[in-house]
Amino acid sequence: MTNLSRKCVPFTPFEGELAKSNIAIVSAAGVHAKDQEAFNIADDLGDLSYRVIGPDVAGDDLMVTHHHYDHQDADQDINIVFPIDVLRELADEGFIGGLANKHIGYMGYTMRLKDMYSETAPAIAKEIDRGSRAQAVILTGG
Repeated sequence: MTNLSRKCVPFTPFEGELAKSNIAIVSAAGVHAKDQEAFNIADDLGDLSYRVIGPDVAGDDLMVTHHHYDHQDADQDINIVFPIDVLRELADEGFIGGLANKHIGYMGYTMRLKDMYSETAPAIAKEIDRGSRAQAVILTGG
């Protein structure tokens, strides 16, 4: 018998119909709207805050603030790490039901793993659960 860590999240297969499901994006790539406060890249321990991104945001209105990966390609096309425009296309084609009412961007780098696990991650999950109307979430990294 395998002994799983208490922090391990078992895989849960999606059993819904994508064509009837609203999809949210939760990204650790440091994505935020250009008019939102940037993530604090000066903090050597990492910024544990997150940004709520609305459903109508255009890809061109998003940016990356992160210093622990090369995001030059994402700066040219945000859909590489935050596929908002791609999801809209999939909704228009009927492949997915639509976009959730909110999405989340955060900077995944942190040296405060306990705080990320016990505070930030549950706060992000609650944020998505409250009013997003999401039946599925796409998780992306940077």
